[in-house]
Amino acid sequence: MSQQLAVGIDIGGTNTKFGIVDRRGNILCDGRMLTNKHEDVNCFLDELHQHMSVLIEQVGGSENIKGIGVGAPNGNFYNGNIEYAPNLRWKGVVPLASLLEKKFSLPTVLTNDANAAALGELIYGAARGMKDFIVITLGTGVGSGIVANGQLIYGHDGFAGELGHIIVIPGGRLHPGTGAHGSLEAYASATGVTNTAIEFLSTRPEVPSLMREHSKEEINSKLIYEAAMKGDPLAMEVYEYTGQILGAALANFVMFSSPEAIVLFGGLTQAGDVIMKPVREHMEKNLLPIFRNKVKLLFSELKESDAAILGASALAWEMKD
Repeated sequence: MSQQLAVGIDIGGTNTKFGIVDRRGNILCDGRMLTNKHEDVNCFLDELHQHMSVLIEQVGGSENIKGIGVGAPNGNFYNGNIEYAPNLRWKGVVPLASLLEKKFSLPTVLTNDANAAALGELIYGAARGMKDFIVITLGTGVGSGIVANGQLIYGHDGFAGELGHIIVIPGGRLHPGTGAHGSLEAYASATGVTNTAIEFLSTRPEVPSLMREHSKEEINSKLIYEAAMKGDPLAMEVYEYTGQILGAALANFVMFSSPEAIVLFGGLTQAGDVIMKPVREHMEKNLLPIFRNKVKLLFSELKESDAAILGASALAWEMKD
């Protein structure tokens, strides 16, 4: 029986993306649907089943499929549950892997979205052939997946690798989602960068900026990026400050697990050197001499739109037959 295909499903707060992938990382067919349309997880699964059945038929039926891999917020690899995900409408503990298994009659494995991204980089992306690396996703939030000695670190309860929630500035900016003060996500996410720009616009009136032509409500990470690309002094300062905080945090991560590389992924990386220069400088500055100039800082090689599906499908290849 030839099971050379896997299903990858990425469940986000707004959209769910899904696709069928071969062992080389080619997405043969894919689709998307709204996650937040369904208050009841069973209605969500009914719609997902309708879409996926069509794709499974296209590739010759489920006998060609090894299994289903799912990346989801607060997804627990050990028990296949989504547990208390703050940005999903389904509250509490949702036994998603077993529900999918029943629905599709295919073995299903689930992990959190950043761990899925790390697996995607390991199998198809920038970390091919590496045994020790960390993936940091810089999007609406800051996620992370840690691979050490060739294995994804899950921790005793399945929730290891929440580096976005480490405290980088004690007593610092409030993170409304968690109630924590001064976490990395409050500064290095797209939301964090936007908040920094709004802060700097009022506290640094002497610095000229194109962003002053916009109302507070109009400021977002895309606008800041566009201003920085035009050499806007205040936008550059925002990236410098963000890079300083992220770089120091990365130094801590390096000293914790001594990775060969840190792979950065997500919207913020589009700023290229404008963010990378301060990140690299402040990472190296905060490292002990034994760690300096050893760790590669890489951008993900996976297309952002594909990475989530690829990462989730990578879980299926890892399944024991």
